[in-house]
Amino acid sequence: MVPSFDLLLQGCRLPDGRLVDLGTLDGKIKEIGSLTGRPSHRAVDCGGLVLTPGLVDAHIHLDKAFLSERAPSVEGTVAEALRVTAEAKRRFTVDDIRARARRALDQAVRAGTTAMRSHVEIDPIVGLKGLEALTELKREYARAIDLQLCAFAQEGILQSPGTEALLEQALANGADLIGGCPYNDTDAHAQIDTVFRLAREFDVDVDFHIDFFDEPEHMDVLYVAEQAVRLGWQGRVAVGHASELAGLSHEAFHRAAATLKDAGVGVIILPATDLYLMGRKDARHIRRGLAPAKRLLAAGVTVAAATNNILNAFTPMGTGDLALMGYLMTAAAHMGTDGDVADILAMLTAHPARILRLPDYGLHVGARADLVLWETEQPAEVVTTMAPRRLVVKAGRLSIEHERSCKDLWRTGA
Repeated sequence: MVPSFDLLLQGCRLPDGRLVDLGTLDGKIKEIGSLTGRPSHRAVDCGGLVLTPGLVDAHIHLDKAFLSERAPSVEGTVAEALRVTAEAKRRFTVDDIRARARRALDQAVRAGTTAMRSHVEIDPIVGLKGLEALTELKREYARAIDLQLCAFAQEGILQSPGTEALLEQALANGADLIGGCPYNDTDAHAQIDTVFRLAREFDVDVDFHIDFFDEPEHMDVLYVAEQAVRLGWQGRVAVGHASELAGLSHEAFHRAAATLKDAGVGVIILPATDLYLMGRKDARHIRRGLAPAKRLLAAGVTVAAATNNILNAFTPMGTGDLALMGYLMTAAAHMGTDGDVADILAMLTAHPARILRLPDYGLHVGARADLVLWETEQPAEVVTTMAPRRLVVKAGRLSIEHERSCKDLWRTGA
């Protein structure tokens, strides 16, 4: 007997342009093809609209979202953002973090993000409040989004006594991985060593904020790659920002890119933040401050684009819609050709899924049915126009359904 589908999406357009039907069963994609007349618990006529896998936001700070009113950006520098945010954290409560994070999660889920990695600040200033708040939300939002929590040492480890013990406690309490910020510490390599030691002790992945400067004066990412290989952590390490890569000579860049590829280090570009904070000292020919996505991709490096912050001193704009990051990359990274736009879509889906090591991700039979239906028939417009979302499917069930109306009253003289 032919099995019923839980959900049948009829007439959807895949990113490669093919028009197909897609059926889900038990949370997985069961079949893709011509499925007309097949029984299903629910069928949706997609009318030729584009279907993609769920968006994957590989780097966000839910605990620092929506701080602009209490800790605004005035100077517009990294140093200021670190300073005013550290001060704001002194007044954080679990309820406050939970409320702001819930607002960000709602925006992301409604925009089609089905998996996310959030950094959670762990230090003597805020303690484990962020982890407590976000662990609750991880459970609350489980039907809508897979949320990874990274115990993150924003304030440093060596220069912030007590942080190392708190990181250990956070990992023991269920944090999914560990993250560091070598550029905000007294000894970058010593911090990297500490983070890897804890990663090995708890058998978790690693995610660094790193080399967030205009000139390649640090390139600590190369030490990270070296340690990943030495310790057998290939494919389990990601780095965010890495804007110094853009300042390397042609030869030095190719050596660095080959090192990252061989070590399996994923690079996460954070376009809203990187564009806002980098190049601040340039009086003319102001640099964009983005790690070179096209050249990294050409070298075989896994590259993602992610949100990072929403409305705080690091990024005084944003909506939680990951498609905005793809839109920014189109212009800022000179990625507007058909091939480039396809790469950007992969930087919002397949590449971050690889960094998060999501099992069974994608648009193929057997993959988990995490899907987004976009209000466009042109796959490129997912990126180039930030096309509105029509439906979001999580584990084979409808999670979000958008209904819109617009009345052109001026046409009727009303």
